[in-house]
Amino acid sequence: MISVPVNEPVIPAEARQYVLEALESGWVSSAGKFIQEFEEAFARYLGVKHAITATSGTAALHLSLSALGIGPGDEVIVPDFTMIASAYAVLYTGASPVFVDCDPETFTLDVSQLEAKITPLTKAIMPVHIYGHAADMDPILALARERKLSVVEDAAEAHGAEYKGRLCGTMGTVNAFSFYGNKIITTGEGGMVTTDDDAIAERVRSLKDLAHSPAKRFVHESIGFNYRMTNLQAALGLGQMKHIGEFLRKKQWMAQRYFDGLQDIAGLRLPVTKSWAKNVYWMYAVLVEDSFGMTRDAFRAELKTRGIDTRDFFTSCAAQPAIRALTPAPFGSAQGLRQSLRQGPFPVTEDIAERGLYLPSGLALTEEQIAAVIAAVHSIAHG
Repeated sequence: MISVPVNEPVIPAEARQYVLEALESGWVSSAGKFIQEFEEAFARYLGVKHAITATSGTAALHLSLSALGIGPGDEVIVPDFTMIASAYAVLYTGASPVFVDCDPETFTLDVSQLEAKITPLTKAIMPVHIYGHAADMDPILALARERKLSVVEDAAEAHGAEYKGRLCGTMGTVNAFSFYGNKIITTGEGGMVTTDDDAIAERVRSLKDLAHSPAKRFVHESIGFNYRMTNLQAALGLGQMKHIGEFLRKKQWMAQRYFDGLQDIAGLRLPVTKSWAKNVYWMYAVLVEDSFGMTRDAFRAELKTRGIDTRDFFTSCAAQPAIRALTPAPFGSAQGLRQSLRQGPFPVTEDIAERGLYLPSGLALTEEQIAAVIAAVHSIAHG
């Protein structure tokens, strides 16, 4: 029986070579030439002024919010359907996440519900480009300009994705990417902050390196963080960047192959891509409808018996026990946190969290493996 993992990365020869160079140079920690080269390559690809490495996508979000001065008493609007890290990054600053339900087709923040969530405490909006599909950015950016709010794009899952010809992670005031092992560009763990704002970039660089005083090292006038990426990770990332075009083409091939093979399966809703988006299909996300004849969990179990690994969709952030258990202190103002927790329900998020899964979507996916997945889905659906 063939085994198909849900994700397996591709490590190009250049990446292996650069990591070996970093090892042989002795610069294995947070200094070394690959840090700057990776940042420059990523900024050049996106067409932004600044790209700043961090230890993770969560750290990149935390740095972005902190550089904006967001803290206790503030609110940040976050989609309820996202990885919990988006909400955690807000909580790390002392601010409160205010959740918004998601669009039923793209699973990104529902812009029609956005304005109603803005209060005098709101300081930023955090759209998340989910599973490789862009959020509907123009209404978000227009509302942010009108209300004088910052926009922090969570582009963790959207390397190379586009919104109306603009690359995700280039439209916000400051933006964040993840390079976790399952991302299109990976450094194992790692993240990147991107911005065109010189002052924000300078603040991020200081905060990620313990906020040493520019006048004298080891003097600290503000609280900073140890969010430095290593030279080894940056070497891996730089080698990956050499192949980003190839990686994106592989994702398009995967999505087309799945569409061709699964479009006739009753009760299995395939990904929707809006005309204004370039979807990079970070994960090939499907919904199991009632007409499929079994639950999502039963479907996953059947696939598992055939050697095929899958993952559930994210669970509602607002429903997470860790979020619901929070008391107003120490996070944010009492008013802000109570408000964020009593908002809801979030019917779209709650529905797709019960019915959604993503199929094997890694860059190492072979024709044999994807054919096996398609055959297994047909066998289960018709059995």
